[in-house]
Amino acid sequence: MLSPLFNRREALQRAGCGFGMLGLAGLMAQEGLLSQATAAPDGLGNRSLNPLAPIKPHFDAKATRVVWIFANGGPSQVDTWDYKPALEKWDGKSIKEFDPGFSNTTGFFKDSVGNLMKSVFPFTPRGECGKQIASIFPNIGAHVDKMTFIHSGFTESNNHSPALFAMNTGFPRMGFPCVGSWVTYGLGSESSNLPSFVVFSDPKGRGLPKGHAANWSAGFLPGVYQGTHLKSKGDVIDNLARVSEMTSEAQRGQLDLLKQLNQNYLDQLPHESELAARIESFELAFRMQTAAPEALDLASEPKHIQDMYGIGVEHCDHFAKQCLTTRRLLERGVRYVQIYSGGMENQLSWDGHSDIAGNHAGFAKETDQPVGALLTDLAQRGLLDDTLVIWCGEFGRLPIAQTGAKPGRDHNPHCISSWMAGGGVKGGTTYGSSDEVGYRAAENPVHLNDLHATILHLLGLDHEKLTYKYNGRNFRLTDVGGKVIKEVIA
Repeated sequence: MLSPLFNRREALQRAGCGFGMLGLAGLMAQEGLLSQATAAPDGLGNRSLNPLAPIKPHFDAKATRVVWIFANGGPSQVDTWDYKPALEKWDGKSIKEFDPGFSNTTGFFKDSVGNLMKSVFPFTPRGECGKQIASIFPNIGAHVDKMTFIHSGFTESNNHSPALFAMNTGFPRMGFPCVGSWVTYGLGSESSNLPSFVVFSDPKGRGLPKGHAANWSAGFLPGVYQGTHLKSKGDVIDNLARVSEMTSEAQRGQLDLLKQLNQNYLDQLPHESELAARIESFELAFRMQTAAPEALDLASEPKHIQDMYGIGVEHCDHFAKQCLTTRRLLERGVRYVQIYSGGMENQLSWDGHSDIAGNHAGFAKETDQPVGALLTDLAQRGLLDDTLVIWCGEFGRLPIAQTGAKPGRDHNPHCISSWMAGGGVKGGTTYGSSDEVGYRAAENPVHLNDLHATILHLLGLDHEKLTYKYNGRNFRLTDVGGKVIKEVIA
């Protein structure tokens, strides 16, 4: 053990007239480590030695891992999963005939309000349950008997960034932990060699979702719980390969020295959770240099599996690789994976302000085969039983046309459709409903806090007990709301 005559910070203070200390302070400030609150997880034990140590859930869990397919941009519920035959009757009529109280403040482009518009795609019944699904999902539609659909979701914001934050963190502003961070905080990691929480962004160079990395941030939780972003171009993970001049033994020696220096300080302040997280992050990074390349190596997969996902097929190869990688990560203990379909700008995501038919058909074509294959693959391997798969965006779209050369649909926070599969949900069922044209949640409205509470419940976590003390208050994912939707749980 190193002599504790002076600690690391004192060494930096003495060296170079204190300029080393200024550098350390700058680095810590950049990474948000100077002012984060420290607290042990309520009722979850002391994890000061390893903040990612696995923890038993509050009660028996039905799911142990999560995949969230995030349809970034706000998909239209009436053109995907929520069949509305009455829209044919109302097609071309003013929405004020249906709802005299309609205000064009609901949408975002208030000067482009057209009339009610029927679905731009035909719907057909699928599976034994006969669920009506839009024709753009031939592969996903084959799994309806494994799914529970929620057609009565709603949120508060009609703007992408706050709506994305709300769907990911429960709050319509940045600075709060996302669902994946809360799950990792509450349950720890099943893998000692890979991140517990992984995020894929749109793989066709269309950019990050609005709000960027704040959508998978740990917020005020220790940084070790934030999502690890796997890049869509270039090196998937920065600095994964060690430099050629560095041997494994030399790197191990450096880390051992660094760990001793950090541990000396941690022994004096055992509740300094950020430092414990930093020690673990260095160790995890070292282990990932061996484990991650193997996990990301899709060439080792049999050709028939690659073909099933659509690898090599031009329109979906990019998303297929992410979905197959997701299955490989889940097998190796990754707890939570989020995959974003769609990038930053309107037509580069599910944000179909113009040409809703072309927009949604294009993104469905990219994602339908890979997502259908992921569900098939997980089921065949016995993983779907305890893997919760979610498909949802940040809000829905209006059932009226947004005027233009090719009509689109504007934002609609009053009605969101989503589905969940596997992981303890009732297959072949639908919960809640929208009104007859798909404008508002009608029967059994589901706020996003309710969706989050249900996700945590399926993972064995009580959303009211999973808290973190910050700025003198116990925060939780569901804030002061949320109820578990028991009707969707098997």
